[in-house]
Amino acid sequence: MFEDKTLVCKDCGQDFTFTVGEQEFYAEKGFQNEPARCKDCRTARKSSSNMGAKRERVMYDAVCAECGKDTQVPFKPTNDRPVYCKDCFDARR
Repeated sequence: MFEDKTLVCKDCGQDFTFTVGEQEFYAEKGFQNEPARCKDCRTARKSSSNMGAKRERVMYDAVCAECGKDTQVPFKPTNDRPVYCKDCFDARR
């Protein structure tokens, strides 16, 4: 049903082969579009961008509403809800 296709990379303009195996994989995963970049350009694009890299979590300073200790939380605290340190939060669960 499938046969190798020659495609043109949209980044470098070089021809590359979209193999039968790759086409079967795309079909199995339900991908609708053929690849637009050759393997080298895909690899370069992934390594130069933040794709696949974890973002550093922003932490905010706060004071625990239970024990009064300084703590950090992964959300921006507001005055309408209490904020707890890890120990007090775990104890309340």
